[in-house]
This record gives sequence, structure tokens and C-alpha cells, in this order.
Amino acid sequence: MSNEPLILWFNEISIKDVPLVGGKNASLGEMFRNLTPKGVKVPDGFAVTAAAYRYFIKENHLDDQIREILSGLDTHNIKDLQTRGRKVRNLILKAKMPEKLAEEIRKAYAELSKRYGQEAVDVAVRSSATAEDLPDASFAGQQETYLNIQGADNVINAVKRCFASLFTDRAISYRQDKGFDHFNVYLSVAVQKMVRSDAASAGVMFTLDTESGFRDVVYITGAWGLGENVVQGAVNPDEFYVFKPTLKQGYRPILSKKLGSKELRMVYGKSPKCPVRNVKTPKKLRQQFCINDDEILQLAKWAIIIEEHYGRPMDIEWAKDGDGKEVGSGELFIVQARPETVHGAKKEQYYEIYKLKGKGKVLTTGKAVGSKIGQGKARVIEDVSKIHEFQPGEVLVTDMTDPDWEPIMKVAAAIVTNRGGRTCHAAIVSRELGIPCIVGTDNATEVIKTGMEVTVDCSQGEEGYVYEGLVPFEVERIDLAKVPKTRTKIMMNVGIPEQAFAQSQLPNDGVGLARLEFIIGSHIAIHPLALLNYQELKKKARRDPKIREVVKIIDEKTPMYEDKAEFYVDKLAQGIAMIAAAFYPKDVIVRLSDFKSNEYAGLTGGYLYEPVEHNPMIGWRGASRYYDPRFEPAFALECKALRKVRDEMGLTNVKVMVPFCRTVEEGKKVIKVMEKYGLKQGENGLEVYVMCEIPSNVVLADEFAKVFDGFSIGSNDLTQLTLGLDRDSELVAHIYDERNPAVKKLIREVIQEAKKAKKKIGICGQAPSDFPDFAAFLVECGIDSMSLTPDTVVKTRLLVAEKEKELGIKPEDE
Repeated sequence: MSNEPLILWFNEISIKDVPLVGGKNASLGEMFRNLTPKGVKVPDGFAVTAAAYRYFIKENHLDDQIREILSGLDTHNIKDLQTRGRKVRNLILKAKMPEKLAEEIRKAYAELSKRYGQEAVDVAVRSSATAEDLPDASFAGQQETYLNIQGADNVINAVKRCFASLFTDRAISYRQDKGFDHFNVYLSVAVQKMVRSDAASAGVMFTLDTESGFRDVVYITGAWGLGENVVQGAVNPDEFYVFKPTLKQGYRPILSKKLGSKELRMVYGKSPKCPVRNVKTPKKLRQQFCINDDEILQLAKWAIIIEEHYGRPMDIEWAKDGDGKEVGSGELFIVQARPETVHGAKKEQYYEIYKLKGKGKVLTTGKAVGSKIGQGKARVIEDVSKIHEFQPGEVLVTDMTDPDWEPIMKVAAAIVTNRGGRTCHAAIVSRELGIPCIVGTDNATEVIKTGMEVTVDCSQGEEGYVYEGLVPFEVERIDLAKVPKTRTKIMMNVGIPEQAFAQSQLPNDGVGLARLEFIIGSHIAIHPLALLNYQELKKKARRDPKIREVVKIIDEKTPMYEDKAEFYVDKLAQGIAMIAAAFYPKDVIVRLSDFKSNEYAGLTGGYLYEPVEHNPMIGWRGASRYYDPRFEPAFALECKALRKVRDEMGLTNVKVMVPFCRTVEEGKKVIKVMEKYGLKQGENGLEVYVMCEIPSNVVLADEFAKVFDGFSIGSNDLTQLTLGLDRDSELVAHIYDERNPAVKKLIREVIQEAKKAKKKIGICGQAPSDFPDFAAFLVECGIDSMSLTPDTVVKTRLLVAEKEKELGIKPEDE
């Protein structure tokens, strides 16, 4: 043992040294040696080695005593686990640090201080177990971390406390469940220069989407202050997505920016006894993103470098040095990196779709982790000392979790927390365990009571719902390897950006209909003209209480925007970009806004700008709005958003589709207005399609084909306008049927005309999703593509493959 080093500097360590220094230190050394030359900044430091830990145990004769305490342990008996764990930790804490080891730590600490030009440098002291951060097991958070430690004696004490944390209750339980021998896992300790993010920001990033496993994004979370709050889930952080493929091409593809509430900020404490403390974040900071766009892109570039070096998806912690000259440089640093253990290891070719079959009263909502549904009796536990009350199969409801909660998390049917974002402890562990989890609800522990039966639903995208009662649900498991290829393109109708990453994993040929209405209605929820006329509304608000309320809502939703119209552009661009990135480089056909006047009137401030129409369904909608002087300024914002997606983010797979275009002249006017606002047909590959949903589109298909690059049949509107009925009227609903001979005749005719004109033609209406025989009819007509609701994509592809086989049509690549 005497020949083994007790201290190793980061520049002496590589990823091969896990047995010597543990996973965390091996990774820090690997990055410090290999990635610093590539521009990735990693703070310097040293490792107290596993040999040092073994030396400490041997010198104090602790081995046999620890074995005796742990003999016959049952980790599922929480009280027994707590008692034995406490005994082992106390044993280690009372032991003396051998003088030889203490002297080595003092010398290394003095050298690190010298390197940073300080008398007593502030360091993070982090545990690094020799079995942690393996590709198939995450030991992250099992042992302790101590921040802002200054002075050699305090560092030595923190090292000893890290040694003791090898036997935290959660670490003992985790090792036992994963089949690791307690006495074959050793502890190394990282002593690393602190990044002064207490005066700036810090957080966590993953080189994939943590929920769907989608590989082409970097997902970044962050908050003000030290990063521990983000890791632990003590705050709801800011969230950002960056698209890797076009970032590598030199674009600025920030797909999404979501402002977190960031209520707390961890800063340095005022004494060695209190090295860090949490303070309330000032409102002004809460309303700002914790990093700017350049910093988001810089972190994403580093994430790609780190992922490419390790050859697998990574879980990375970052920190920003304080902005002020007295505190720090304002530079970004990487302070940890480990393999992502949930999606990175997955190989299976199955896709599971969870679906609610009933309804229930919504008790609370938050951020969904995963896409499953879980249910059971709720158990509200507000303090970790009460975890022994938890019964397997219950739904854990708490404020937030940390690694001490893991013994019960693994037996929970679902987990719900008040606080935390999608990279917090509860979220990471739930993903690894495959348990549905909802974080950041704010009020779960208040509205859910112990003993209540609840359903935790993560199947509807980013928003998670907790329902009262056991709501029935079903699970569909699709074997992706068995889905055949077809000549007819099977595309998807997508409207909710947060579901796009998961939906893109279904077999598909792109998006035939990306609707803007959900983005406008849910993510923006304000009439574009109200945002454009904000200053004018502010003046009127003094006299009019209704307008005052409109202004108040705009102020609440757009605190970072001086120009309120930019909020509309950004949110619209981000929503479109999420969908376009999910399916890149396949075509994503974005239909321009198709709200009717009554729907626009329902947006905040909408009543000020919208007419009251008796039949909005066939009123002022679609193309007729875009060139009208009353709406054109709002349409300009739409064009600006689309330009941003294509030109700034590089997502040129986005095509544009014009809805409800009544005449050929209208089509020409829209093309002209689009060009006025920078969307020129044919430029940078921009194609413009038209919806075929009015009989005039069929009758004059040859003329429309001269204006547009292709058609997409909207069977819903085409049916109601062919049969002359209102599909929303119950009185005539029984007549409404897309399979009516008149409707089918028009569809057959327009497909023939499109083929004659050598223009693409698809369908994005509901009919092929609902009726298998209608899908077969479309194949017979020779349609190029069908765009379907995601839940019918696989079954329709199977049906189309069968029909094509019957007709002797082979897939294009055969």
C-alpha cells in the first residue's frame, strides 16, 4: 500500500483510473488532460485516492467493526438501515486522520492555493466512489459534497466526512440492490477549485433529451447561485434546448428557452461553520434568464466536445464564475461529467404509448418526467426522517427529494414533488427506475392527502397531471423493427412542440401538418396585435379597467421583452423549431395560423381587434387575413418567426403551407406578402404548399399548381364545404362523412391534376387516421403522402403496406 499514491493531481489522472480515484475524479482528470486543449475549461484540483481511504480504514482498524455492524442487514427495513448506517458513519467520523495522509493533503492544498494566487483557496470537496458513474449504474449523489471549504484543516475534516458518506443509508441500499460488495467499493475525494457561481449561475446539462432519449439536442438547466440547488431540485430552473446538427454547421439553433422561477440562490456563507447558505432570489433576477444566448451556445458546443470524446451521452455540471471583477472572471466552466445512465444504455426497439382511457379531477400539475402513467394510494412525507412509513406501491408526495430518499423511491408507483426541474434528483432517479414522476408542482403536499387514490399522468407531453382516483389507462407496445417501409410517405400531424421528440421516434417520413394554433393558444395566449400595440394600450389602460387587465397579463408574461412583439416571434419560432428539429432533416410542413375570428378573440386582448362573425368557420380566416391591412402586421410576425427558424437556426427542412385559400389571386397575394417579409418562395429551398380544403381548390387545381409547390388535402373542411354543412352542428352531424362519393370524387380529381402538373400532393385531414378503407382508397389514387395523428401512424403504415403489396407497388428503395 505504501507504494500507492495518496494524492494525484487532475493532470495525472485519466478515465482508466476509476479503481484509483473513482468515477468522478477519473472523469475530471480525463477532461482536464484531454479537453482543456480543445477549449473546455475545467477548474484544477487533486484527488485524495482510494488508496488513501484504505490506508485510513487500516490505520484505524475499522474494517472488521464495519463488517460486524452491517452483518445480516435488510435494506428494505428502513429503520434497521438507518440505525446501522449511523453507527458506521460515527465510527469513521470519530477515527483519527493518519498524520502521513493529513500532511499530504495539506501540501496539495497549499500548492493548489499557490496556483490560484491565494493564501487559502476556496474548494469543493466531493466524494468519488470507485464504482460510481458506470454506464449502467448512476452512483451520483450517493455520497456527500462540501462546498466553499477554506483552510487545510477544514479540507482534511471535509475529506473525512466524505469517507464516512460511503456509508450513507442511500449508498448502502443502492450498492446492495445493484449487487456491489460494500468492501470492494472504495472512496476517493476530489478537491477542486470552486467556481464563484454564487455571484453568477450554475446548472446541469445533458447531451440528449432526458425524457424521450432524443439524441440531437443538448438540454441545459440553470439557476442563479451555486449549482447544488439545481442538482437537488431545490429550485425550478431555467431550461434551454440547443440543436446539435445545425450548431455544428455554425447556426444559432436555440430551440427553446423557458424561464424557471428560481426562488432560491445558494451563496457563500459567512463562516467556516456555515460555508454555504440559501437566500431568496430578487424578483428582478427571477425574471431574467441565468445565462445569455452566447453562453447557452458555448455550453452546448462544450457538451458536444465532451460527448464526442467519451463516445456516449453525458450528464454534465457547469458553473459560471462571478460577473463582478472582485469576484470572478465571468467565464464558464465544466465541473463534472458522467455517463447518462437511462437512455444511453438503451438498445431495445420498442416504443410504448401510455394512454388515459378516462377522466379525473385535476389535483395539481407540474413538469412531467418520462411518458408513463402510475397510480396508487398517496403517501405525503415532508421529512426524510419519516420515510420508514412509506409502503411499496404507494405514490410518494413530498417537497423535494435528495439521495437519502432513494430506499423508498425505488418501490414507489409514482413520485410527485413541489419543487425541482427536469434535471433534479427526483427526476434523474425516477428516469433510471422507470417510474412516472411530476416535479415542480408548487402545491402537491397541500392538495394531496395521505391515503387518497391518485393517478400520476406523464403521457401528455411536458405537462404532468395528478388526477384524483384511479383513472383507467392502457399501454400500447410497438415493435419498431417489424414496421414495414412503404412507397406512400407516412407523415405525422404534430401540434404540441413538447411531444415532438418522443413522436419522432415512431416510424415516419416527416411532418405533413405542423399546426401553429397550439403554440399561439398555449405558449403565447396573447393576440399578436395587442403585443404590437402595447404602448398604445398602456395609455388607454388608465381609463379602461378591461384594457388594464390586458396590459397586466402582457407584463406578467413578457418581463424580459421591451419590444413585446418579439415575445410572439420568439415563442412561435421556438415552438416551430422544436418540431422541425425533432424530425430533421425530413420535411416539416408548417401550416400558417388558421385561427378563426372567434378563436383569435379568445386570446388576451383579442376582443379589441376581432369582428363578431355569425359563421367564423367560413369567415375571416386563413389566406384572407394575411394580406388584409388589419392583420398584415400580425402576419409579419409569423413570417419573422419562420425566417428565424430557417435562417438563424438552419432548419431549412421547414416548408410553409397556406390554409383556406379561396382563389388563385388570393394565393398570389399571400406569396407576395410573404416575400415582403423575407420569406421568398424558392430561396434557400423554401417550398410553399396550399391546403386543398375548398371545392374551388379542386376545380382550379391546375391554376393553383402554377402558384404553389404542392397540395395538402384537408378532408375535414373539404367535406363540410362539399356537402354544405357545418361540422360543428349536431343537427346535421349524421350527414358529415369524408367517405361520401362526392368528396371522394373531388379527392381523386385533385390527385390526378397534381400528378399532371408534377406537383406533390398529400393529405393531412382526419379521414385516413379514422377510416382504414379511406387510407386504402388514397393509395389506389396514387397519393404521395398521408399525414396522420401519431397514435394511428403505425397501424396505418401496416395497412398501406398491405394495400401497396396488393397493387404491386414496391417501396422506393427496393
